[in-house]
Formats: sequence, C-alpha cells, structure tokens
Amino acid sequence: MKVIAIHQHGGPDVLTIEDRPVPALRDNDVLIRLKATSLNRMDLWVRKGLPGMAPLPLILGCDGAGVVEAWGADVTGLSQGQRVFIFPMTTCGRCLPCLSGSVNLCRHFKIFGEHRDGTHCELMAVPAENVMRLDDNLSFAEGAAFPLVFMTAWHMLVANGGLTPGMDVLIIAGASGVGSAAIQIVKLFGARAIVTVGGKDKVALAEALGADVVIDHYTENISQRVKDVTGNQGVPLIFEHVGVKVWEACLKSLAWGGRLVTCGATSGPLVNLDLRHVFIKQQQIIGSTMGTRAEALMIHDFLSQGRLKAVVGKTFSYTDVRKAHEFLESSDSFGKVILDWN
Repeated sequence: MKVIAIHQHGGPDVLTIEDRPVPALRDNDVLIRLKATSLNRMDLWVRKGLPGMAPLPLILGCDGAGVVEAWGADVTGLSQGQRVFIFPMTTCGRCLPCLSGSVNLCRHFKIFGEHRDGTHCELMAVPAENVMRLDDNLSFAEGAAFPLVFMTAWHMLVANGGLTPGMDVLIIAGASGVGSAAIQIVKLFGARAIVTVGGKDKVALAEALGADVVIDHYTENISQRVKDVTGNQGVPLIFEHVGVKVWEACLKSLAWGGRLVTCGATSGPLVNLDLRHVFIKQQQIIGSTMGTRAEALMIHDFLSQGRLKAVVGKTFSYTDVRKAHEFLESSDSFGKVILDWN
C-alpha cells in the first residue's frame, strides 16, 4: 500500500510517498481503506518537528474517511464496505477521564499522525472504538474534513467556553479549518460571531458562513473594532489558536469576567501576561485540546442534518501532497485541504 511518511524534519521536500506492507490486524482492530484524508496545521508542525512526537519515520495525518475492509476476531457490528470516519486519537481506556467520557484528558492519549502513525495511507488498522459510521449524506471529503477541527472548536466553545445564545464571541482566524467550524457553532447556538480574517476574499467567505462582524486584521485594529461593536464592553468569550501575534489584541478585547480559550500557537507560544489585569478583571484563560467521542458523534449528526457544514477548501491527489502542504502554509487557504486517495 502507499503511505505518506517523513524520515526527517524539514520543508515539504521531506514528504515521501512509499510502499509499506498492509498492516496486520489485532483482535480489536478494523482495517479501513481510506478514500479521503485531510491536512491540519498539526501536519505542518509535525513535519517541521515537535517535542514529544513519535520517532521517525512517521506516517502523517490525523483525519480520514473511507470504507471497512476487514476486522479482527473481537469486532462485531460492522460490514464490508461500510462508510466510516476515524475518531482521531487513542487513549488508555482505563483511567478516570476515559471511563467518564473525557478521553481528551487521558494522560496517555495519542493523536494519529503525531504520537503514532496516521491516516495518510491507503489502508489503516485502527482500534474498533475509533471507527464511526459516516452518513450517506456526507461525502468522504466531508467525513475527512470535520473530526479534528469541529471537535476541537466544539469543546473550546461549548465545554470550556460556556457558549450561550446571544453571547458575543470573538473568533480569531475564522478562515482556518478550526475557525470556520467555530463560526458555524457560534451561529448554531444563536450567538454573535465577531471574526478576524486576513484579506477581502476571506471577509466574504467568513460572511458566507454566517459571521456577523468581520475584522480584516490586515487593515483594521482588532481590539478597537471589538470595542466599537460591543459598546466598549469587550467580548465575554474569545476563541484563540494563533498565539503571540494576536495575544495582546485578545486580552484588550476580553470583557471583565470573560473567558479566553486557546488551542494553538501557530504564530508562536511565548506571550506576555500581566497577572494583575487577569485577577482584577476576573478573567479566565483556558487551554483546550481535542474533544470527546460524544462530541464527535453529535457534530456528525448536525452535519448529516445540514445544520453544520464541513468546509472543504481545496482537494489534491495524495500524489501532490507536497503542493498541498505548500498551499496550506500559504495565506490563500480557506477551510480544509483534502487529499484524495481514489
């Protein structure tokens, strides 16, 4: 079978397409023939090198959708050719967070494509609990586009952010995969989405997703515009995943008693923080990673009903994976970049 792997860290040129044996199945494994996989910012960082990632060589890719090819002796309830998507991480299954459903708090969780071989391959063996039915209403591309970004966005906004109807929410980088998911979730809850993007084209795309206020950070001051549209109050909830470049603007935009929820640091992780402002204004800064199986299933159902939409930005053949990485790294990308394995 064909896989996309890296044997060293670096630019897109380190990505290799190579032949590997079909993986052997353990008793609780399911063999999936991937039809579509997606790229995430995580793939770029893993390619460049991340602390704590699995040793090389490593197959990249966190998200994927396809059909059931085979299964181990202990697996029941599946059929040959059944359409499925992959829950993008594994856990120990035995600790208190796992047993209570909060699998993203498991100290032993492993994300596909970062801590273990991932989805960028023709055939993949995954534990049966990671295999979830893909509704016929959704394409394989949509099935590959939503799990990581929508699950992450939902957990940030709902579980950690306390999203409620009527709330003002500042969404940073709304043109990204996780940002485009956040816009839709905010609107699903009947809240107001104040969204930052870079460039006129992305302004129009964010508005098409339902953004109420769009701030072009190339030409506008984020915190000043937020104060203007909130009557100088700031927002009670900020959805942040960029890091140092927007950190100061975010803190200036956060209301008294507000929550800033962050899941990434694409522009850099080291930020300045004056704790006096945090405790005097009684603000909360909350870290968030991934989400739960229940959230993944709930989001899938909203997608199949048409109440949410997986935003597919551009599709590449897996043989053009280097071009796909270059496109994701450019300022031109919007939504999710998909690799087609047909």
